[in-house]
Amino acid sequence: MIEVPILNIEGHEVGKFAVDVALLGNVVRPALLKQALVRYHANSRQGTVATKGRSEVEGSTKKLYAQKHTGNARRGNIRTNVMKGGGMAFAKKPRDFRQEMPLKQRRLARASAFLAKIQSGNLKLLDTLAVEKPHTKQVAQVLRNLDADRSVMIATNGIDRNLWLSARNIRKVEIKPAAELSAYDIMAKRTLIITKPAFEAYLKTCTPSKIKKEKAES
Repeated sequence: MIEVPILNIEGHEVGKFAVDVALLGNVVRPALLKQALVRYHANSRQGTVATKGRSEVEGSTKKLYAQKHTGNARRGNIRTNVMKGGGMAFAKKPRDFRQEMPLKQRRLARASAFLAKIQSGNLKLLDTLAVEKPHTKQVAQVLRNLDADRSVMIATNGIDRNLWLSARNIRKVEIKPAAELSAYDIMAKRTLIITKPAFEAYLKTCTPSKIKKEKAES
């Protein structure tokens, strides 16, 4: 068990929340987190770049001049890549960079990202976080109270439109429902702020890890 402090919007501790590390995979898996990060970046690539090779540019296929005894460099036709207007040496073609990752691995990577945030002290668990109407100054004050002065991910229990409107124009702050978080979303921001109801709802979707306690403690 790990005890996570429960904070209010003033930044004061109001209680403790016990988290079963077995629900979060027992240990942080750096290799799996890296795989999830590389997959995200790979799947974000369009892969639509294209350049012309030697066979696709205009020009004669006749050798420019004899191979020897002309005092010139040894080159082929005018389409060669060493000539201005020639084709590219290694022409780029459209390709699919997408990488697959099993659902169980994606879920375990997300759990591992949560555990890493808890162990590093960069997870701020709030008892509640709500605004009656869109008000950016109010959310900015909460971030100052929590010492979240760098990049921040705010995870809520479901969609909170007023909170989203209040936080969307704060620099380096992103807000999402906890159910939509991925391992990359958690890792990409320095601080993760999540409400207690949202965290409890997420833990209910987790299944205990089968790794032995001895291995987790080693």
